[in-house]
Amino acid sequence: MKLNNDHSDEAILKEMASRLTQCRLNMNKSQALLAQEAGISHRTLLRIEHGQSVQASSLIRILRALQLIGNLDALIPEPVASPVQQLKMQGKQRQRASPRAIKPKKENVWSWEDEK
Repeated sequence: MKLNNDHSDEAILKEMASRLTQCRLNMNKSQALLAQEAGISHRTLLRIEHGQSVQASSLIRILRALQLIGNLDALIPEPVASPVQQLKMQGKQRQRASPRAIKPKKENVWSWEDEK
């Protein structure tokens, strides 16, 4: 099944579970062996393979044990700045987003009373 935004969370978890299980079987690893190599409990691996929700760190450990960690680059690619942003930020790396500056209105300029 090709995953997209139209699928429910449950459907995506089930598909991920199916793919991870198939990878494990293709590598000829038992659940017990994979759980041990990943440093997680056998129960946690069972939960993943049944499409139940687990901690992200457990999923990362399983991906590492299955030698699939490099596939995360396809899942979440590194952000690329536009050419204009790259020129502006040469030598600097953006740390946070900032809102656009609001220019003060000229009609509310303060002055001394004797200057009127």
